[in-house]
Amino acid sequence: MFDSYGRLLQVPGAFRFSSAALLGRLQISMVGLGIVLLVSARTGSYGLAGLLSAAYVIADAALAIVKGSLVDRVGQGKVLATGISVWGAALAALMLTVELEWPTWTPYLAAVVAGAFVPQVGSSVRARWSHVLTDRGQVGTAYALEAVLDEVVFVIGPIVVTLLATLWHPLAGLLVALVTGLIGTLTYAAQTGTQPPPQTRHADSGPRPRMPWRAVVPVAIVCLALGALFGAAEVTTVAFSEEEGSKGLAGVLLAIWSFGSLLAGLVTGAVHWRSSLETRLRIGTMAMLAAMAPLAFVGHVTLMAPVLLLGGLSIAPTLISTMMLTEQVVPRARLTEGMGIMHTALVAGVAPGATLAGLVVDARGASWAYAVPVAAGLVAVLAAQATRGADYSSAG
Repeated sequence: MFDSYGRLLQVPGAFRFSSAALLGRLQISMVGLGIVLLVSARTGSYGLAGLLSAAYVIADAALAIVKGSLVDRVGQGKVLATGISVWGAALAALMLTVELEWPTWTPYLAAVVAGAFVPQVGSSVRARWSHVLTDRGQVGTAYALEAVLDEVVFVIGPIVVTLLATLWHPLAGLLVALVTGLIGTLTYAAQTGTQPPPQTRHADSGPRPRMPWRAVVPVAIVCLALGALFGAAEVTTVAFSEEEGSKGLAGVLLAIWSFGSLLAGLVTGAVHWRSSLETRLRIGTMAMLAAMAPLAFVGHVTLMAPVLLLGGLSIAPTLISTMMLTEQVVPRARLTEGMGIMHTALVAGVAPGATLAGLVVDARGASWAYAVPVAAGLVAVLAAQATRGADYSSAG
């Protein structure tokens, strides 16, 4: 199975830019949690900690499409290097203002600036794969590899930041996120030989290619619904663990869920699929809906673990299909921007999904709250039906 990945990483420059991108985006699973751990430890306020973390995430999501467009127009090297430099300075300022107990507005400002300049490494590395691969059949394997690495990021990052912040120093987790983000992203940005050429507009180049919104919007709605599903399932699983008297196992259960996705992502990239991307997306969303349905009826933590493991098997294949569809339908000159749209949709769905699930937990308990990810999965299924196998390149 791993021969497909071996051949992929033998492409000149591929191992170097993919590994650098992995290190560069490790911070995306560390900073939000790191802010909560630092601020709650220094101020005793989880409310302030949550608001600062939310300000960071919202600023990132709000400007993701703009940042993707800049990467396409100006080039990955310049935009990512500039972004990570400002991000690093702002994150350092946030840590300093919290440690020195400066006025409350100062860490808010630092959080917003840091979030606004989070570099789009995940979108950029997928666009780079699309550029360097001459065998289009390998693109799916490359996207599967990056999906697996995303799962690695979200399994390792929270564990590292929590251990460092609780066992060493409240600043330690964010410091590691800062260092890995800077080193990884700057190393990736410096590899200009494999980056896609910037799509600079000239008078003789004609109008900029249109974004095929009729093709993009249904996939974006799928991503939005999946984000809501993830946010709701995470909050509800934590509440379920607490109701069962095992709140400390919530992280283990979520890690098992991610591990199932990781395994499925590895298999997805190694298989030569005959079915269309649209069909795979529809099957994937239906599988995710089916995986959420039994959770409300699980009555013990030990039973929840295998159910979540099976449920995780549908995550990576579905997300891979959304990114591959984006790669297929969006003009090459706007590919990173298109990836940014999907990133924004995923992130934008998490907060309302988590909020709604939290409200249901407070009112009726965790079992009832698992209905929220089921509802989100149903929206994803319906949106996936709107994707068609037509030539999207002409859709405007």
